[in-house]
Amino acid sequence: MLEGIIRSSIGKKATKALRRDGYLIANIYGKDFENLHVAFKMGDYLRAVKSKEGITFDVKIQDRVLKVAVQDYQVHPVTDELLHVDLIVAQPGVRTKYHVPIKTKGTPIGLKNKGVLIISKKRVPVKATIEELPNNIEIDVSNLDVGDAILVRDLPESKTLDIRLADRVPILSVIKAK
Repeated sequence: MLEGIIRSSIGKKATKALRRDGYLIANIYGKDFENLHVAFKMGDYLRAVKSKEGITFDVKIQDRVLKVAVQDYQVHPVTDELLHVDLIVAQPGVRTKYHVPIKTKGTPIGLKNKGVLIISKKRVPVKATIEELPNNIEIDVSNLDVGDAILVRDLPESKTLDIRLADRVPILSVIKAK
């Protein structure tokens, strides 16, 4: 379980000092939930995110254990170092916006015809309760040829998920290699 500390000061000087000591700055928030300004050891955070089974994972702040999901993050524009992360509390029964990963199944026909599979959206924003949320959206790409695409409207229908993208937005496609 990922353990964090509450930041006593949220100013620039304190934030720089925490980053220098190897901490990742984070905010935890949710509906009817008081925002928490916290910090995690960078290595511990990266291990927790890489080893998580689904979209959510547990964090321990002082004596409270919270189930959270990554909502947004900021990286340094030059070094790509992770600077800040926003975590949302996964509250049972509350419809919230989450980012569900796309998982492909099969090998496209177009790869044999000198095509390349391009995944435009690695994560799809959806609105759902935590109980209804899938770990990923699986798409069968085995029938895709060069020039074919899967749009949001082609995703499997779900009564519990409300996809927050326009129907014409491409999720993935097979294009001709140059």
